[in-house]
Amino acid sequence: MAQATEIRKGSVLVLDGELYVCLDFQHNTPGNKRGNVQTKLKSLQGGTSLNKKFSSTERVEFAFLDKRPCEYLYRDATGYVFMDLENYEQYTLNEDQAADAMRFIVENGQVQVTFFEGQAVSIDLPGNVELKITHTEPGIKGDSVSNVFKPATLETGLEIKVPNHIVIEDIVKVSTQTGEFQGRVSQS
Repeated sequence: MAQATEIRKGSVLVLDGELYVCLDFQHNTPGNKRGNVQTKLKSLQGGTSLNKKFSSTERVEFAFLDKRPCEYLYRDATGYVFMDLENYEQYTLNEDQAADAMRFIVENGQVQVTFFEGQAVSIDLPGNVELKITHTEPGIKGDSVSNVFKPATLETGLEIKVPNHIVIEDIVKVSTQTGEFQGRVSQS
């Protein structure tokens, strides 16, 4: 247990038996009143968001999380199945826990999975991923001077906007934070 004033962005708290990650916090100290910490939290299990205010003297429980390298195997009726690369155990993350991240993960791709008390709870993505273009229209010759973008579909099904010179089979770097094109890694 720690004081609420120790909450930082990215901290994972245990509230009513559920895990919440802190997306944003603000420590307020009004002139004649006790300080407080206003937080924006997101549930790791359910994906719901909430705003919660803690008194500065209130005690909160921080979660101790374990991160392990895992490989994405397949999707079934219960969710997305990952295999721990150290002990080869398989874990399933449901739609709420993994859906946003799966836009950036290819089958047999390696990612960091976060565990709490032996249960897989979320996926940690790197800042950028490299994915192959599976569909895009050919660029129009002469449009290379201006900043022209066209739609493209990646191997995970994610649709992004790419520059006119990008073609099918090119490998591109995509931001996992914004889902935007960052650059071409290699060309076909």
